[in-house]
Amino acid sequence: MKLNELFDLTGKVAIVTGGARGIGKFLATGLAEAGANVAIASRKIEKCQETATMLQSLGVKTLALKCDMLKQEDIENVVNETINTFGRIDILVNNAGITWGAPTLEYPLDKWEKVFDVNVKGLWIMTQKVANIMKDQGGGKIINISSVIGSRGSDEMGHPAVAYNSTKAAVEILTKNLGVKLANYNINVNCIAPGFFRTDMMEYLFDPKFEKVKELTLQQIPCGRIGSEDDMKAMGVFLASKASDYMTGAIIGVDGGMGAK
Repeated sequence: MKLNELFDLTGKVAIVTGGARGIGKFLATGLAEAGANVAIASRKIEKCQETATMLQSLGVKTLALKCDMLKQEDIENVVNETINTFGRIDILVNNAGITWGAPTLEYPLDKWEKVFDVNVKGLWIMTQKVANIMKDQGGGKIINISSVIGSRGSDEMGHPAVAYNSTKAAVEILTKNLGVKLANYNINVNCIAPGFFRTDMMEYLFDPKFEKVKELTLQQIPCGRIGSEDDMKAMGVFLASKASDYMTGAIIGVDGGMGAK
């Protein structure tokens, strides 16, 4: 195949959870630019609709769906509506996630459970349902989103979110496990572990009041900069396309070199 054919997603159908903003929006944009029709799923339906409308300008079909990953009925509705609208699911991006910060020795159990229920249990329910559809179709691509701190510790002052780190570690080992277990069905399961990206959540770093915080953050990144939309959407298209057919169970850091330190 020619190189442009390897990366072409024309006519493919993708679900992107947490796709209305941030890294999820970057990934959804990349998939749409490569030709995929995209279902955007997130808790805030208005944001989903905004992103879906924006992606339609690229000449693809989109779907905006409300989805709280704590609610199994929401997850099932996303899968069912996508199938009803497009007839298939070729790509699943498990991006939705939450965090909660608190001192480790005082971390509340209910928050620990909620973070795990969204980041691991919800992801698993979505993945199992979509993987069964992909199996019947003859294959598919599943892309999980972890974090640079999914495979390392973080100091208490800078990142007091012990549950979040732990859920991302779980996502990474689940990726490896499913990469092995689903390979016979022609389903590739890989994981992106992002570092710092310019998203709504990180926009404060570009406020002059937080210049010192930004400097300290950049010191942790060998490439010396915050990640951009282009850095993320390129990796998403690669893992969703035929270009990555010989990869499964991989954890890929897109972090400016942080994971190598």
